[in-house]
Amino acid sequence: MRATTVPPGTPGLPTAAGDVPLHRLEVAGPGHPPFAAGSFEAVGPLSRWSRPHRHTFYEIIHVSAGSGTHVVDLVRWPVRPPHLAVVLPGQVHHWEGGQGPEGTLALFTDDFLVDHPGDREVLRRLGERGWFALDAEHDRSVGRLMAELVAEHRQRAPGHESVLRSLLHVLVVRAARLPRHGGAGRDPRVLGRPAAVAEEFTRLIARPEAAGWSVRECAGRLGVTPGYLTQAVRAATGRPPGRLLIEARVYQAQQLLAHTRLSVRQVAARTGFADPAYFSRFFRRETGSSPGDFRKHHSRHDQSLELPSVRT
Repeated sequence: MRATTVPPGTPGLPTAAGDVPLHRLEVAGPGHPPFAAGSFEAVGPLSRWSRPHRHTFYEIIHVSAGSGTHVVDLVRWPVRPPHLAVVLPGQVHHWEGGQGPEGTLALFTDDFLVDHPGDREVLRRLGERGWFALDAEHDRSVGRLMAELVAEHRQRAPGHESVLRSLLHVLVVRAARLPRHGGAGRDPRVLGRPAAVAEEFTRLIARPEAAGWSVRECAGRLGVTPGYLTQAVRAATGRPPGRLLIEARVYQAQQLLAHTRLSVRQVAARTGFADPAYFSRFFRRETGSSPGDFRKHHSRHDQSLELPSVRT
């Protein structure tokens, strides 16, 4: 086992100064598999944490009720149940506003996929899509699988670990069959529809690694020409892609300033600026305040919590 699971009461996982809190998956004790499943209440208060944080584990979330917003790597998903969400290790996420989600979660480390290693790549693709609206039939199917996972995890009958891995594999495979966002959407490189290309572009530029990318680089990653990307984004949003790139960069900088203790120089580097002074001028031009002033009025620092229960 790698250092991805800990017994109850183990001190928090250290992170670099100012970085986003990193949570590990606790196991009940020696010999227990790196897996947990249960309702939001059973998993614990951090399952609905409103502060940006990361995991060392995968999280599959079946949302059956609630309201608000789920933010994953700066992409904002309105909570309109029923939904299925997939959060990958290392992705930054949190819940905002509303009544809070209700439903069931399955948490597991990369090690738990030993019987079905191909599921790692499937999960990666699911995590990139992130959020799936469910019709009544898919909601029932997902709900049954999640209920079985919870029951097997709770009862720990002989052979339960093998059953858990099999049920999880079925859940991953069926999740991969779900239509994009609950509709008939497909990869915009196949469809070529302006709305689909614009949607994929919006999700692409929300990734942390997209900071500093050009319109040409984004077009290449989407498999379209820069000209077509510009036309598609303008048609769908009324704005040029370059403007949306700037806004995504500003939003990422705001999140880092508000939710981490990274220095302005470090925030500049994370958002693709080699020169901190230029970053400060850029930030003031776009927001009307300096990075320091923004942090003073919006900062909400929180320690990485490690509670004596399974968490997310």
